[in-house]
Amino acid sequence: MAQTMLQEVMTAPGEIMFREIPVPEAGPGQVLVKIMKIGICGSDIHVYHGKHPFTKYPVTQGHEVSGEITALGEGVTGLHIGQKVTIEPQVVCGKCYPCRHGKYNLCEELKVMGFQTTGVASRYFAVDAAKVTPLPDEMSFDEGAMIEPLAVTVHAVHRAGDVSGLNIAVLGAGPIGILVAQSAKALGAKSVLITDISDYRLEKARECGADFTCNTMHNDFGEAMVNAFGPDKADVIYDCAGNDITMGQAIKYARKGSTIILVAVYAGMANVDLAVLNDHELDLNTTMMYRHEDYVEAIRLVQEGKIHLRPLMSKTFPFEEYLKAYQYIDANRETTMKVLIDVQA
Repeated sequence: MAQTMLQEVMTAPGEIMFREIPVPEAGPGQVLVKIMKIGICGSDIHVYHGKHPFTKYPVTQGHEVSGEITALGEGVTGLHIGQKVTIEPQVVCGKCYPCRHGKYNLCEELKVMGFQTTGVASRYFAVDAAKVTPLPDEMSFDEGAMIEPLAVTVHAVHRAGDVSGLNIAVLGAGPIGILVAQSAKALGAKSVLITDISDYRLEKARECGADFTCNTMHNDFGEAMVNAFGPDKADVIYDCAGNDITMGQAIKYARKGSTIILVAVYAGMANVDLAVLNDHELDLNTTMMYRHEDYVEAIRLVQEGKIHLRPLMSKTFPFEEYLKAYQYIDANRETTMKVLIDVQA
């Protein structure tokens, strides 16, 4: 194996360089992972544009990832060389109240690889074995790199409790919105309506199993819910767009006493009608990342054929064209779902 490797570094918004550094060794309790594929998500794009509030430069990116174990550190058991894996990118303290009570996704000192600590965008990455989740041999590295966003949506759906037999509305047909729709169906929802202002994205949603779609540029969300579900409308509404328009639609048209869950990172300070939220006794809930069990369930749902990731993969770029990947996303915003980086190419 080579003694040195390339590592991506975003030195400032819109600026990427590559540096040659020594290949790390797997220390005690660690594994060395040959990084195969990395997904670019909305938060990465915020960093690229200098709009991520909790990221400083320079930063090595990458948190949606698949790879292969190439070395085991001292004391590592239950894993083997050549095994396909993904990496859970949360770095937590283990001592604060949320950590002590099993909610480490809410750690008071939470750092996420690629944002507040070094991400996986290098040819090899040494990581604690506890942060590695095995992938099935038959799962592609492309699919493996999308387990992280799928874990986000599995966790989000569970925030509503048992969705079996429920009618679900999803606002926003980006990758996360479509994965929320698929996750809800996979976890037993009766039917799902998804909205967007892009016909292209709504067609992708239908390809991935959405029962009903609505372009809210031309149609009323409230009417769409009645047409899809009858006068009782949706049991749960997920806002996967995260702006005053979509949250305003959710609050205005939600059935009284029902639940709204904010999945998206909200764009700026909210200006929404809390008087209606209060008057209609709506439950406004939120969701933050995931825990290990969400990764395990995400992998299971893909294995069982209940989640379709392939339609969401838009384009793949070689590692040293990381910057071109961002430029492509900027130039093709409406028609781009998930862009992947082939780290070994």
